[in-house]
Amino acid sequence: MIRVLDVAAFGEATTGLALVVAPSFVGKGLLGEALTGAAIPTARVAGIALIAVGIACWRNSAVGMLMYSTAVTFYIAYVGLWGGFSGILLWPAVALHALISILLSRDY
Repeated sequence: MIRVLDVAAFGEATTGLALVVAPSFVGKGLLGEALTGAAIPTARVAGIALIAVGIACWRNSAVGMLMYSTAVTFYIAYVGLWGGFSGILLWPAVALHALISILLSRDY
């Protein structure tokens, strides 16, 4: 049976790879605006971090993924409500991170 942590780790690593390869495309999908200028290398660094989080959590402790996913849930919801950004994938991402956080928290 696939564990929630494995699915979450794979999802974060995949998102990280997408940020490294096509940061403007991911920005457009999540925030409704293509990334430009300094946001491109910043997004790529974030993508590398997401890949690292995914690898670190793969079949390992859920604590890191729980903390990351919970923080991201609140932050991207804030960005959508008060930050002035909202792409077509923002609210599905909020819902997915909230669900992952809830499922991972059941172990604690």
